[in-house]
Amino acid sequence: MYGKLVERIFAIQPDRPTPAYENADGVDFVPMSWWRIFLIQFLNIAGLGPIFGAIMGAVYGPAAFFWIVLGSIFGGAVHDYFSGMLSVRNKGVSLPELIGKYMGLGFKQFMRLFTLLLMVLVGTVFMAGPAKLLANLTPQHLDFTFWCVIIFIYYILATLLPVDKIIGKIYPFFGFALLFMAVGVGGAMIWNGAPIPEVVPSSLYNMNPNPETFPILPMLFISIACGAISGFHATQSPIVARCMKNEREGRRIYYGAMIAEAIVALIWAAAAMSFFGSVGGLHEFLKANGNNAAVVVDKIVHSWLGAFGGLLAIIGVIAAPITSGDTAFRSARLIVADFINYSQKKLSHRLIVAAPLFIAALVLLQVNFDVIWRYFAWSNQSLAVATLWTITVYLALEKKCYWITLLPALFMTMVISTYVVVAPEMLNLSTSIGYPVGAVCTVTTGVIFLRWHGKQFK
Repeated sequence: MYGKLVERIFAIQPDRPTPAYENADGVDFVPMSWWRIFLIQFLNIAGLGPIFGAIMGAVYGPAAFFWIVLGSIFGGAVHDYFSGMLSVRNKGVSLPELIGKYMGLGFKQFMRLFTLLLMVLVGTVFMAGPAKLLANLTPQHLDFTFWCVIIFIYYILATLLPVDKIIGKIYPFFGFALLFMAVGVGGAMIWNGAPIPEVVPSSLYNMNPNPETFPILPMLFISIACGAISGFHATQSPIVARCMKNEREGRRIYYGAMIAEAIVALIWAAAAMSFFGSVGGLHEFLKANGNNAAVVVDKIVHSWLGAFGGLLAIIGVIAAPITSGDTAFRSARLIVADFINYSQKKLSHRLIVAAPLFIAALVLLQVNFDVIWRYFAWSNQSLAVATLWTITVYLALEKKCYWITLLPALFMTMVISTYVVVAPEMLNLSTSIGYPVGAVCTVTTGVIFLRWHGKQFK
Protein backbone atom coordinates (compact mmCIF):
# COMPACT_ATOMS: atom_id res chain seq x y z
CA MET A 1 0.00 0.00 0.00
CA TYR A 2 2.76 2.45 0.91
CA GLY A 3 4.55 1.57 -2.32
CA LYS A 4 1.45 2.61 -4.29
CA LEU A 5 1.44 5.94 -2.44
CA VAL A 6 5.08 6.50 -3.31
CA GLU A 7 4.39 5.67 -6.96
CA ARG A 8 1.40 8.02 -7.01
CA ILE A 9 3.50 10.88 -5.61
CA PHE A 10 6.18 10.31 -8.24
CA ALA A 11 3.50 10.15 -10.99
CA ILE A 12 4.77 7.57 -13.48
CA GLN A 13 4.40 8.10 -17.22
CA PRO A 14 3.93 4.65 -18.84
CA ASP A 15 4.02 6.13 -22.36
CA ARG A 16 7.32 7.92 -21.81
CA PRO A 17 10.30 6.26 -23.62
CA THR A 18 12.89 4.88 -21.19
CA PRO A 19 16.69 5.26 -21.51
CA ALA A 20 16.94 1.58 -22.51
CA TYR A 21 15.37 2.53 -25.86
CA GLU A 22 16.39 6.18 -26.19
CA ASN A 23 20.11 5.50 -25.58
CA ALA A 24 20.39 1.83 -26.60
CA ASP A 25 24.06 0.92 -27.11
CA GLY A 26 24.16 -2.85 -26.57
CA VAL A 27 26.52 -2.43 -23.58
CA ASP A 28 24.89 -0.57 -20.68
CA PHE A 29 21.59 0.53 -22.24
CA VAL A 30 19.94 -2.82 -22.98
CA PRO A 31 16.15 -3.43 -22.62
CA MET A 32 15.47 -6.48 -20.42
CA SER A 33 12.40 -8.12 -18.87
CA TRP A 34 11.27 -6.76 -15.50
CA TRP A 35 11.78 -10.04 -13.61
CA ARG A 36 15.38 -10.28 -14.78
CA ILE A 37 15.97 -6.66 -13.81
CA PHE A 38 14.34 -7.33 -10.43
CA LEU A 39 16.83 -10.13 -9.76
CA ILE A 40 19.71 -7.91 -10.86
CA GLN A 41 18.58 -5.12 -8.54
CA PHE A 42 17.92 -7.55 -5.68
CA LEU A 43 21.33 -9.16 -5.94
CA ASN A 44 23.06 -5.82 -6.52
CA ILE A 45 21.73 -4.43 -3.25
CA ALA A 46 21.78 -7.63 -1.17
CA GLY A 47 25.50 -8.16 -0.61
CA LEU A 48 26.73 -8.97 2.87
CA GLY A 49 24.45 -6.36 4.44
CA PRO A 50 21.10 -8.14 5.01
CA ILE A 51 22.93 -11.26 6.21
CA PHE A 52 26.02 -10.16 8.14
CA GLY A 53 24.54 -6.79 9.10
CA ALA A 54 21.36 -8.44 10.39
CA ILE A 55 23.38 -10.90 12.45
CA MET A 56 25.49 -8.15 14.02
CA GLY A 57 22.37 -6.05 14.55
CA ALA A 58 20.63 -8.98 16.26
CA VAL A 59 22.99 -8.52 19.22
CA TYR A 60 20.88 -5.46 20.11
CA GLY A 61 17.77 -7.65 20.47
CA PRO A 62 14.25 -7.37 18.99
CA ALA A 63 14.81 -3.66 18.36
CA ALA A 64 16.53 -4.93 15.20
CA PHE A 65 13.17 -6.26 13.91
CA PHE A 66 11.58 -2.89 14.60
CA TRP A 67 14.24 -1.04 12.62
CA ILE A 68 14.25 -3.45 9.66
CA VAL A 69 10.46 -3.28 9.19
CA LEU A 70 9.98 0.47 9.65
CA GLY A 71 13.28 1.39 8.02
CA SER A 72 12.67 -0.62 4.87
CA ILE A 73 9.05 0.45 4.31
CA PHE A 74 9.32 4.15 5.13
CA GLY A 75 13.00 4.74 4.43
CA GLY A 76 14.88 2.24 2.29
CA ALA A 77 12.19 1.35 -0.25
CA VAL A 78 11.24 5.03 -0.68
CA HIS A 79 14.92 5.94 -1.08
CA ASP A 80 15.47 3.18 -3.65
CA TYR A 81 12.32 3.90 -5.66
CA PHE A 82 12.83 7.63 -6.04
CA SER A 83 16.56 7.39 -6.75
CA GLY A 84 15.91 4.73 -9.38
CA MET A 85 13.01 6.52 -11.06
CA LEU A 86 14.85 9.84 -11.08
CA SER A 87 17.65 8.11 -12.96
CA VAL A 88 15.09 6.74 -15.43
CA ARG A 89 13.71 10.26 -15.94
CA ASN A 90 17.21 11.66 -16.48
CA LYS A 91 18.52 9.34 -19.20
CA GLY A 92 19.92 6.78 -16.74
CA VAL A 93 22.62 9.09 -15.31
CA SER A 94 24.64 7.99 -12.29
CA LEU A 95 23.88 9.17 -8.75
CA PRO A 96 26.41 12.05 -8.51
CA GLU A 97 24.93 13.62 -11.64
CA LEU A 98 21.44 13.42 -10.13
CA ILE A 99 22.63 14.93 -6.85
CA GLY A 100 24.35 17.74 -8.72
CA LYS A 101 21.23 18.56 -10.72
CA TYR A 102 19.24 19.32 -7.57
CA MET A 103 21.94 20.20 -5.02
CA GLY A 104 24.34 22.29 -7.08
CA LEU A 105 27.70 21.97 -8.88
CA GLY A 106 29.89 22.10 -5.76
CA PHE A 107 28.01 19.28 -4.06
CA LYS A 108 28.05 17.28 -7.30
CA GLN A 109 31.84 17.46 -7.51
CA PHE A 110 32.16 16.32 -3.91
CA MET A 111 29.67 13.47 -4.40
CA ARG A 112 31.47 12.31 -7.53
CA LEU A 113 34.62 11.71 -5.49
CA PHE A 114 32.77 10.41 -2.43
CA THR A 115 30.61 7.96 -4.40
CA LEU A 116 33.53 6.75 -6.49
CA LEU A 117 35.52 6.04 -3.32
CA LEU A 118 32.54 4.21 -1.81
CA MET A 119 32.16 2.03 -4.92
CA VAL A 120 35.81 0.99 -4.79
CA LEU A 121 35.42 0.28 -1.05
CA VAL A 122 32.34 -1.84 -1.73
CA GLY A 123 34.09 -3.75 -4.49
CA THR A 124 37.05 -4.40 -2.19
CA VAL A 125 34.93 -5.42 0.81
CA PHE A 126 32.81 -7.70 -1.36
CA MET A 127 35.93 -9.27 -2.77
CA ALA A 128 37.57 -9.95 0.59
CA GLY A 129 34.39 -11.14 2.36
CA PRO A 130 33.44 -14.01 0.02
CA ALA A 131 37.12 -14.88 -0.50
CA LYS A 132 37.41 -15.51 3.26
CA LEU A 133 34.28 -17.67 3.20
CA LEU A 134 35.52 -19.70 0.25
CA ALA A 135 38.95 -20.15 1.83
CA ASN A 136 37.29 -21.61 4.93
CA LEU A 137 35.26 -24.07 2.83
CA THR A 138 37.98 -25.34 0.48
CA PRO A 139 41.32 -27.19 0.83
CA GLN A 140 44.16 -25.27 2.44
CA HIS A 141 46.05 -24.65 -0.83
CA LEU A 142 42.99 -22.75 -2.12
CA ASP A 143 43.67 -19.90 0.26
CA PHE A 144 42.38 -16.33 0.63
CA THR A 145 44.76 -14.98 -2.03
CA PHE A 146 43.70 -17.63 -4.56
CA TRP A 147 40.00 -16.80 -4.20
CA CYS A 148 40.70 -13.07 -4.33
CA VAL A 149 42.37 -13.58 -7.71
CA ILE A 150 39.45 -15.67 -9.02
CA ILE A 151 36.85 -13.14 -7.85
CA PHE A 152 38.98 -10.27 -9.18
CA ILE A 153 39.07 -11.84 -12.65
CA TYR A 154 35.30 -12.25 -12.56
CA TYR A 155 34.89 -8.60 -11.52
CA ILE A 156 36.96 -7.47 -14.50
CA LEU A 157 34.78 -9.44 -16.92
CA ALA A 158 31.49 -8.31 -15.32
CA THR A 159 32.63 -4.69 -15.36
CA LEU A 160 33.76 -4.63 -18.98
CA LEU A 161 31.34 -6.91 -20.85
CA PRO A 162 27.80 -5.87 -21.88
CA VAL A 163 25.30 -6.05 -19.01
CA ASP A 164 23.29 -8.87 -20.58
CA LYS A 165 26.28 -11.16 -21.24
CA ILE A 166 27.25 -12.11 -17.67
CA ILE A 167 25.16 -10.19 -15.16
CA GLY A 168 21.90 -10.75 -17.04
CA LYS A 169 22.53 -14.49 -17.38
CA ILE A 170 23.95 -15.73 -14.07
CA TYR A 171 21.92 -13.62 -11.65
CA PRO A 172 18.76 -15.81 -11.88
CA PHE A 173 20.73 -18.80 -10.55
CA PHE A 174 22.35 -16.79 -7.78
CA GLY A 175 18.98 -15.27 -6.98
CA PHE A 176 17.48 -18.71 -6.55
CA ALA A 177 20.30 -19.74 -4.21
CA LEU A 178 19.89 -16.61 -2.07
CA LEU A 179 16.10 -16.95 -1.88
CA PHE A 180 16.38 -20.69 -1.13
CA MET A 181 18.72 -19.88 1.71
CA ALA A 182 16.29 -17.38 3.24
CA VAL A 183 13.21 -19.59 2.78
CA GLY A 184 15.10 -22.64 4.03
CA VAL A 185 16.38 -20.96 7.18
CA GLY A 186 12.96 -19.41 7.85
CA GLY A 187 11.23 -22.77 7.37
CA ALA A 188 13.77 -24.48 9.62
CA MET A 189 13.00 -22.03 12.43
CA ILE A 190 9.32 -22.94 12.23
CA TRP A 191 10.00 -26.69 11.88
CA ASN A 192 12.34 -26.73 14.88
CA GLY A 193 10.10 -24.49 16.97
CA ALA A 194 13.04 -22.17 17.54
CA PRO A 195 12.35 -19.49 20.17
CA ILE A 196 12.22 -16.05 18.56
CA PRO A 197 12.18 -12.98 20.85
CA GLU A 198 8.94 -11.04 20.49
CA VAL A 199 8.77 -7.38 19.53
CA VAL A 200 6.97 -5.96 22.55
CA PRO A 201 7.62 -2.71 24.44
CA SER A 202 9.40 -4.56 27.25
CA SER A 203 11.91 -6.13 24.82
CA LEU A 204 12.79 -2.95 22.93
CA TYR A 205 15.90 -2.14 24.93
CA ASN A 206 19.59 -2.49 24.19
CA MET A 207 20.55 -6.14 24.74
CA ASN A 208 24.13 -5.54 23.69
CA PRO A 209 26.34 -6.57 26.64
CA ASN A 210 28.23 -3.28 26.31
CA PRO A 211 25.42 -0.73 25.85
CA GLU A 212 27.52 2.30 26.84
CA THR A 213 30.04 1.70 24.04
CA PHE A 214 27.41 0.47 21.57
CA PRO A 215 24.18 2.45 22.12
CA ILE A 216 21.21 1.54 19.91
CA LEU A 217 21.23 5.08 18.52
CA PRO A 218 23.28 5.27 16.35
CA MET A 219 25.05 1.88 16.29
CA LEU A 220 22.07 -0.33 15.37
CA PHE A 221 21.11 1.94 12.48
CA ILE A 222 24.63 1.77 11.06
CA SER A 223 25.04 -2.00 11.63
CA ILE A 224 21.80 -2.85 9.80
CA ALA A 225 21.96 -0.81 6.63
CA CYS A 226 21.17 -2.96 3.60
CA GLY A 227 18.14 -4.55 5.30
CA ALA A 228 16.62 -1.16 6.14
CA ILE A 229 18.16 1.73 4.20
CA SER A 230 21.44 1.95 2.33
CA GLY A 231 22.99 4.64 0.17
CA PHE A 232 24.78 1.97 -1.85
CA HIS A 233 21.43 1.02 -3.39
CA ALA A 234 21.10 4.39 -5.11
CA THR A 235 24.45 3.84 -6.83
CA GLN A 236 23.12 0.60 -8.33
CA SER A 237 19.83 2.08 -9.54
CA PRO A 238 21.24 3.57 -12.79
CA ILE A 239 22.36 0.10 -13.94
CA VAL A 240 18.73 -1.03 -13.82
CA ALA A 241 17.40 2.35 -15.01
CA ARG A 242 19.31 1.83 -18.27
CA CYS A 243 17.55 -1.52 -18.85
CA MET A 244 13.95 -0.86 -17.77
CA LYS A 245 11.34 -1.06 -20.53
CA ASN A 246 8.54 0.91 -18.87
CA GLU A 247 8.15 3.25 -15.88
CA ARG A 248 5.27 1.06 -14.72
CA GLU A 249 7.85 -1.58 -13.72
CA GLY A 250 9.61 0.74 -11.26
CA ARG A 251 7.59 -0.07 -8.14
CA ARG A 252 7.96 -3.84 -8.38
CA ILE A 253 11.67 -3.53 -9.21
CA TYR A 254 12.96 -0.80 -6.88
CA TYR A 255 10.45 -0.82 -4.03
CA GLY A 256 9.94 -4.58 -4.33
CA ALA A 257 13.64 -5.48 -4.27
CA MET A 258 14.15 -3.46 -1.09
CA ILE A 259 11.25 -5.19 0.66
CA ALA A 260 12.58 -8.59 -0.47
CA GLU A 261 15.96 -7.69 1.01
CA ALA A 262 14.30 -6.63 4.26
CA ILE A 263 12.62 -10.04 4.49
CA VAL A 264 16.02 -11.71 4.09
CA ALA A 265 17.38 -9.48 6.87
CA LEU A 266 14.44 -10.29 9.16
CA ILE A 267 14.95 -14.02 8.66
CA TRP A 268 18.65 -13.81 9.47
CA ALA A 269 18.16 -11.56 12.48
CA ALA A 270 15.54 -13.98 13.82
CA ALA A 271 17.70 -17.01 13.06
CA ALA A 272 20.70 -15.49 14.83
CA MET A 273 18.65 -14.73 17.96
CA SER A 274 16.82 -18.08 18.05
CA PHE A 275 19.51 -20.60 17.05
CA PHE A 276 21.69 -19.87 20.07
CA GLY A 277 18.74 -19.80 22.47
CA SER A 278 18.85 -16.10 23.20
CA VAL A 279 20.47 -12.82 22.25
CA GLY A 280 23.01 -13.45 24.98
CA GLY A 281 23.83 -16.84 23.46
CA LEU A 282 24.42 -15.19 20.09
CA HIS A 283 26.77 -12.66 21.67
CA GLU A 284 28.78 -15.37 23.43
CA PHE A 285 29.16 -17.35 20.21
CA LEU A 286 30.27 -14.27 18.28
CA LYS A 287 32.72 -13.34 21.03
CA ALA A 288 34.22 -16.84 20.95
CA ASN A 289 34.65 -16.62 17.16
CA GLY A 290 36.13 -13.16 16.78
CA ASN A 291 32.78 -11.48 15.96
CA ASN A 292 32.84 -13.27 12.62
CA ALA A 293 29.28 -13.37 11.25
CA ALA A 294 30.37 -15.85 8.57
CA VAL A 295 30.85 -18.48 11.30
CA VAL A 296 27.29 -17.88 12.47
CA VAL A 297 25.99 -18.41 8.93
CA ASP A 298 27.99 -21.62 8.52
CA LYS A 299 26.81 -22.97 11.88
CA ILE A 300 23.12 -22.26 11.26
CA VAL A 301 22.81 -23.54 7.69
CA HIS A 302 24.67 -26.79 8.27
CA SER A 303 22.74 -27.53 11.46
CA TRP A 304 19.30 -26.68 10.10
CA LEU A 305 19.52 -27.42 6.37
CA GLY A 306 21.91 -30.36 6.18
CA ALA A 307 24.68 -30.88 3.64
CA PHE A 308 22.78 -30.12 0.41
CA GLY A 309 20.76 -27.27 1.84
CA GLY A 310 23.85 -25.93 3.50
CA LEU A 311 25.72 -26.00 0.18
CA LEU A 312 23.00 -24.00 -1.60
CA ALA A 313 22.76 -21.63 1.32
CA ILE A 314 26.50 -20.99 1.35
CA ILE A 315 26.39 -20.42 -2.42
CA GLY A 316 23.73 -17.79 -1.75
CA VAL A 317 25.79 -16.15 0.97
CA ILE A 318 28.85 -16.06 -1.28
CA ALA A 319 26.93 -15.03 -4.41
CA ALA A 320 25.22 -12.11 -2.69
CA PRO A 321 28.38 -10.09 -1.97
CA ILE A 322 30.06 -11.07 -5.25
CA THR A 323 27.05 -9.89 -7.23
CA SER A 324 27.18 -6.59 -5.38
CA GLY A 325 30.92 -6.20 -5.83
CA ASP A 326 30.82 -6.68 -9.60
CA THR A 327 28.14 -4.04 -10.07
CA ALA A 328 29.95 -1.71 -7.66
CA PHE A 329 32.89 -1.62 -10.05
CA ARG A 330 30.50 -1.33 -12.98
CA SER A 331 28.82 1.63 -11.26
CA ALA A 332 32.22 3.20 -10.63
CA ARG A 333 33.02 2.90 -14.33
CA LEU A 334 29.73 4.58 -15.24
CA ILE A 335 30.30 7.39 -12.72
CA VAL A 336 33.70 8.19 -14.22
CA ALA A 337 32.37 7.90 -17.77
CA ASP A 338 29.46 10.26 -17.00
CA PHE A 339 31.86 12.72 -15.36
CA ILE A 340 34.27 12.93 -18.29
CA ASN A 341 31.55 12.35 -20.91
CA TYR A 342 33.46 9.40 -22.33
CA SER A 343 31.57 6.92 -24.53
CA GLN A 344 31.63 3.35 -23.22
CA LYS A 345 30.58 1.60 -26.40
CA LYS A 346 34.15 0.50 -27.22
CA LEU A 347 35.81 -2.12 -25.02
CA SER A 348 39.07 -0.17 -25.04
CA HIS A 349 37.27 2.88 -23.60
CA ARG A 350 35.77 0.77 -20.81
CA LEU A 351 39.17 -0.69 -20.02
CA ILE A 352 40.80 2.76 -19.82
CA VAL A 353 38.21 3.90 -17.27
CA ALA A 354 38.13 0.67 -15.23
CA ALA A 355 41.88 -0.05 -14.94
CA PRO A 356 42.65 2.63 -12.29
CA LEU A 357 39.64 1.46 -10.23
CA PHE A 358 40.93 -2.11 -10.07
CA ILE A 359 44.43 -0.93 -9.17
CA ALA A 360 42.96 1.09 -6.27
CA ALA A 361 41.05 -2.01 -5.11
CA LEU A 362 44.24 -4.10 -5.09
CA VAL A 363 45.89 -1.49 -2.86
CA LEU A 364 42.91 -1.45 -0.47
CA LEU A 365 43.01 -5.25 -0.18
CA GLN A 366 46.19 -4.81 1.85
CA VAL A 367 44.25 -2.90 4.53
CA ASN A 368 42.62 -4.72 7.46
CA PHE A 369 39.14 -5.91 6.41
CA ASP A 370 37.45 -4.86 9.68
CA VAL A 371 38.75 -1.30 9.33
CA ILE A 372 37.48 -1.02 5.75
CA TRP A 373 34.07 -2.41 6.77
CA ARG A 374 33.56 0.04 9.65
CA TYR A 375 34.25 3.11 7.53
CA PHE A 376 32.28 1.68 4.64
CA ALA A 377 29.23 1.32 6.91
CA TRP A 378 29.26 4.99 7.93
CA SER A 379 30.04 6.19 4.39
CA ASN A 380 27.18 4.08 3.10
CA GLN A 381 24.63 5.67 5.43
CA SER A 382 26.05 9.14 4.74
CA LEU A 383 25.37 8.55 1.07
CA ALA A 384 21.79 7.55 1.94
CA VAL A 385 21.41 10.89 3.73
CA ALA A 386 22.69 12.82 0.70
CA THR A 387 20.32 10.89 -1.58
CA LEU A 388 17.31 11.46 0.70
CA TRP A 389 17.98 15.20 0.82
CA THR A 390 18.34 15.27 -2.98
CA ILE A 391 14.99 13.52 -3.41
CA THR A 392 13.42 15.91 -0.89
CA VAL A 393 14.63 18.92 -2.86
CA TYR A 394 13.32 17.37 -6.09
CA LEU A 395 9.88 16.75 -4.55
CA ALA A 396 9.80 20.29 -3.16
CA LEU A 397 10.69 21.79 -6.55
CA GLU A 398 7.98 19.67 -8.19
CA LYS A 399 5.50 20.80 -5.50
CA LYS A 400 4.91 17.24 -4.39
CA CYS A 401 4.68 15.73 -0.90
CA TYR A 402 8.30 16.15 0.20
CA TRP A 403 7.57 15.05 3.78
CA ILE A 404 7.72 11.45 2.62
CA THR A 405 11.52 11.77 2.34
CA LEU A 406 12.12 14.77 4.62
CA LEU A 407 11.37 12.77 7.78
CA PRO A 408 13.71 9.85 6.88
CA ALA A 409 16.35 12.41 5.83
CA LEU A 410 16.18 14.14 9.22
CA PHE A 411 16.31 10.86 11.12
CA MET A 412 19.31 9.54 9.18
CA THR A 413 21.06 12.91 9.57
CA MET A 414 20.74 12.38 13.32
CA VAL A 415 22.14 8.86 12.99
CA ILE A 416 25.28 9.69 10.99
CA SER A 417 26.14 12.87 12.92
CA THR A 418 25.76 11.09 16.27
CA TYR A 419 27.84 8.19 15.00
CA VAL A 420 30.78 10.48 14.24
CA VAL A 421 30.82 11.58 17.88
CA VAL A 422 30.19 8.31 19.76
CA ALA A 423 31.51 5.46 17.57
CA PRO A 424 34.70 3.78 18.88
CA GLU A 425 36.41 4.20 15.50
CA MET A 426 35.40 7.87 15.29
CA LEU A 427 35.62 10.41 18.16
CA ASN A 428 34.59 7.83 20.80
CA LEU A 429 32.84 10.35 23.07
CA SER A 430 29.86 9.69 25.33
CA THR A 431 26.23 9.87 24.24
CA SER A 432 25.77 12.83 26.58
CA ILE A 433 27.83 14.74 24.04
CA GLY A 434 26.86 12.79 20.91
CA TYR A 435 23.09 13.17 21.21
CA PRO A 436 23.11 16.96 21.61
CA VAL A 437 25.58 17.31 18.73
CA GLY A 438 23.44 15.05 16.55
CA ALA A 439 20.30 16.98 17.48
CA VAL A 440 21.94 20.32 16.64
CA CYS A 441 23.12 19.00 13.25
CA THR A 442 19.66 17.63 12.48
CA VAL A 443 17.78 20.76 13.50
CA THR A 444 20.25 22.98 11.65
CA THR A 445 19.89 20.93 8.46
CA GLY A 446 16.10 20.99 8.74
CA VAL A 447 16.03 24.75 9.26
CA ILE A 448 18.30 25.31 6.25
CA PHE A 449 15.95 23.25 4.08
CA LEU A 450 12.79 24.99 5.31
CA ARG A 451 14.35 28.43 4.78
CA TRP A 452 15.40 27.42 1.27
CA HIS A 453 11.90 26.11 0.61
CA GLY A 454 10.38 29.34 1.89
CA LYS A 455 12.55 31.44 -0.45
CA GLN A 456 11.69 29.23 -3.44
CA PHE A 457 7.95 29.60 -3.06
CA LYS A 458 7.35 32.92 -1.32
